[in-house]
Amino acid sequence: MLTYTTHIIRRNKMSIHKKNVETIPVGPLGIIALESSKTLGEKVNDYLVSWRNERESEHKETIAFNGYVRDNYLIKACCPRFGTGEAKGQIKESVRGSDLYLLVDVTNHSLTYTVCGKPNHMSPDDHYQDLKRIIAAVGGKARNITVIMPYLYEGRQHRRSSRESLDCALALQELTNMGVESIITFDAHDPRVQNAIPLNSLETVQPTYQFIKAILKNVPGIKVDSDHMMVMSPDEGGMGRAVYFANVLGLDMGMFYKRRDYSTIVNGRNPIVAHEYLGTDVEGKDILIIDDMISSGESMLDVATELKRRKANRIFLVSSFALFTGGLDKFDEAYEKGIFYKLLTTNLIYQTPELLTKPYYINVDMSKYIALIIDTLNHDKSISRLLNPVERINKILDKYDQVKKK
Repeated sequence: MLTYTTHIIRRNKMSIHKKNVETIPVGPLGIIALESSKTLGEKVNDYLVSWRNERESEHKETIAFNGYVRDNYLIKACCPRFGTGEAKGQIKESVRGSDLYLLVDVTNHSLTYTVCGKPNHMSPDDHYQDLKRIIAAVGGKARNITVIMPYLYEGRQHRRSSRESLDCALALQELTNMGVESIITFDAHDPRVQNAIPLNSLETVQPTYQFIKAILKNVPGIKVDSDHMMVMSPDEGGMGRAVYFANVLGLDMGMFYKRRDYSTIVNGRNPIVAHEYLGTDVEGKDILIIDDMISSGESMLDVATELKRRKANRIFLVSSFALFTGGLDKFDEAYEKGIFYKLLTTNLIYQTPELLTKPYYINVDMSKYIALIIDTLNHDKSISRLLNPVERINKILDKYDQVKKK
């Protein structure tokens, strides 16, 4: 039987085999996956090794393509620590003239180090410092340095309220001052933070295509039309994200806005008093609640609960980054009560083993997409088509409709 998944696999394999080298690489490709992104880096490397060994070109044997086909593009690097917790960056092989891509996950709290004999979990600050240490260890010898930081460090501290620091802007300026040519992030909390480095490249990539592909693959028979599905923004800040999602799928959208108590601060934020809904009737429709991140998850679950009260059908929680700062218990409870149907997040950041075993969880793998971006940039080609997935989304929806009719 011909399935939707079979269609996609066949098409992807054909496109990879047909892809030819059209431009000379910027330099020998090198990937430094910091310990926080080791698993993701290995997956990205596997794609690149496979593609470049299969790729055909009459120029592959020339000096311009020296080192193009290799068994491994990962460069060994580490940040060993002294007993006090201080650290240093070490790169264990030459990177002179290389086109370097550094992968870092600043949210990976599973890693630890010792301070005076006591264990200490790594914070985003620790991961960011290790990134700078590795850049410093490169010592200006690489041809290009591109930082791939899926979750943008301090991305939520992108604007100033009263006497506050602008940490995200400072971090971006610091990286570019150290010699970083460009920075690639995913689903930035506020893309306008790129104004902090107007003479350098900061690309914020949306995983819209990967989310749609994962839903179609894992939810057989789902109907993607305005009569059966709707897109929802959990707050006013995520409107742009939800509008884009709704437009490419041809769906209606709605939104909730948060009424906050601005007279008090809890955990660094003004507490939410209520969620108010703006939009059309949701009764009987599948709902995609779209947001950039799930922190504690309270807001998204509150919205899902309200939608269920309004007689929505299946609810999908869709988010690029699953932080789960309060654990998974409240999601387990909500799932058992039928508040939501599936939870989709990416592997761009650390995923706990517990999360991966949940019956409601769909893991959206982004490693192939990152490999495509790296491969394209290494050939000094535009990534505009990769950043705009509308054409690919339309194709995948057409394929899905064709398979459903058979």
